[in-house]
Amino acid sequence: MEAAAKRVCAGQSVRDVADESGIPKTTLHRYVAKMNTEESPRFTPNYFVNRVFSEEEEKSLSEYLLRASKHHHGLTSKETRVLAYEYAVRNKKKFPSGWNETKSATYDWLYGFMKRNPSLSIHSPEATSLSRPTSFNKTNVAAFFGNLKQVHEQHKYQAGRIFNVDETGLMTVQKPPKVIAAKGVKQIGQITSAERGVLVTMVGCINVQGNSIPPLLVFPRVNFKEHMLHGSPPGTVGVAKPSGWITKDLFLQWMDHFI
Repeated sequence: MEAAAKRVCAGQSVRDVADESGIPKTTLHRYVAKMNTEESPRFTPNYFVNRVFSEEEEKSLSEYLLRASKHHHGLTSKETRVLAYEYAVRNKKKFPSGWNETKSATYDWLYGFMKRNPSLSIHSPEATSLSRPTSFNKTNVAAFFGNLKQVHEQHKYQAGRIFNVDETGLMTVQKPPKVIAAKGVKQIGQITSAERGVLVTMVGCINVQGNSIPPLLVFPRVNFKEHMLHGSPPGTVGVAKPSGWITKDLFLQWMDHFI
C-alpha cells in the first residue's frame, strides 16, 4: 500500500496503479490523500479500533488476576473469559455479539490478552490446604521469629546446634523423562519398577552447617521388613503405618532417633 501510494505521488495515475497492484481505487486514493496531508501516515492495520478494553482497563484486569493467584484463588481460562464478559457488560463496552451467546469472552480474545500482558501465563497450581495460607500471616511469622530471637539470645546456639526438620513425600516410581522415538508413533513405553508407585513419607533433618540426620521412612504397610531399607543412607530408620503418614507416636520415635 505504501509503495503504491508513493508511485501515485510520483506522478502515475491512481487508476493504473490500482489495476497493477490489485488495490481498490478508492482505498488507494484515501492513502494518497493521507501521504499528502500527514507527515508520517500509518499504513499498518489499526487493531485498537476493535479492542474491547483500553490499556488501563486491561492493566486493571491483569493486576486482579495476579492478586487472585497470589491469594491461592487463581482463575482458570474459562473463569477469566467469564470475568472479561462481566467486566465488559458492567462497563458498557462494545464487544462481539458472540460473547452474549456464551456469556464469556472468546479464546481469541484471551490469546490476545495474554500476548499483550506478558506477565501472565498459564500454570498448573499445586494443591494447597486452607490452613497453610491462612496460618502464614504477619502475626504468626512475627511470633515465630520473636521466639527464635529470644531463644538464640538466651542460649547462644552455634550453627551446628540449630536444626530444621520437615517431612516430605517420596514416590517409589518416578515419571520417566522424554525420549527420542519414531515420528508419528502414538504410544511409547519406558521401563520402570512399576506402573504406579506408592507414597513413602520421609522425615528429614539438617542443621545450619549442612550436616544431616539419617532420615526416618514411613512405609504404607502393616508390618515393616528390613529389606525395605536396601540402598538407603546408613543409619536410616524404617517404620510401617497403613496410611503411610507421620503420626504423633512416630514423631516421638523419630525424636528418640534424633537424640
